Amino acid sequence: MSNHENTARLLPDVAVHAQPHLAGALDWVGMADIQVPVHFDAGDGDTQRTSAKVGAFVNLRRPDKRGIHMSRLYLQVEQTLSSQPLTAALLKNLLRGFLDSHGDLSDRACVSIKFDHLVRRPALRSNNSGWRSYPVSIEASLTNDEFLLELGTEVVYSSTCPASAALSRQLIQDQFARDFSADVSVDRSAVLAWLGSEQGMVATPHAQRSVACLRVRPSHDNGFRLIELIDRVEQSLGTPVQTAVKREDEQAFALANGGNLMFCEDAARRIQNALDADEGLRDFHIRVEHQESLHPHDAVAYASKGVAGGYGAVP
Repeated sequence: MSNHENTARLLPDVAVHAQPHLAGALDWVGMADIQVPVHFDAGDGDTQRTSAKVGAFVNLRRPDKRGIHMSRLYLQVEQTLSSQPLTAALLKNLLRGFLDSHGDLSDRACVSIKFDHLVRRPALRSNNSGWRSYPVSIEASLTNDEFLLELGTEVVYSSTCPASAALSRQLIQDQFARDFSADVSVDRSAVLAWLGSEQGMVATPHAQRSVACLRVRPSHDNGFRLIELIDRVEQSLGTPVQTAVKREDEQAFALANGGNLMFCEDAARRIQNALDADEGLRDFHIRVEHQESLHPHDAVAYASKGVAGGYGAVP
């Protein structure tokens, strides 16, 4: 017998010793924030390698067993995710490996993966472009043969308040009435000059950076269509935040905000309608948050597809 085999044989393993006074089944046992590289294709054919944090868990259904084999979960995560592109099939096989390595200890497994994905976005008017970082979360679970997969991300956009816009327009009208007497004919050039002056914009509506948090469940395995999802949501809102911005881009952004006034309810419904039209999604959950500039609390709305047994709109 080699020295290595002799040492391994003598290593103590206290996890095999049951503690009858602490017996009980556990919902989930495992590890969070495992650091590992992943390979991810967002749907454009460009597979990016990035650093991820992974959670790996199984249930412990045997009340007489003290613990699970965490090192087995870790090694499977490291060997699988660091060497192959992420796919639904890969994650299902990984979860099946979790259960196979735990014999009669577990009958449920789950994995969560979080990382950021860079997408190049064009400017609104100029010929420039820049990178946007989108957070990605992937969660998968396996119970017997029931496999569930979820993709999550966030879209940041600008929201201009419709009520504030209406109040601002009223103040501009009032200022116009004061500056131009009703009994004097109005000169077009004078009005144009007034509109381009500070007097012509005595009030502006408030706008704020806003966030749409998305969770979707694909209806079938056709890859992680992250960019398609982002494009669909950003187009429905009309005012996603920009990267490279020249003056012509900023002016175009101001125009987009003026043409897309929205309360948080409006934003949630826009996204809801856009995702309802996507036949590739079995279900989805939306949370929009308008981080108000008017007051210190935020305006929030939730929406979902509403399928039976799907997401509940619980804050």
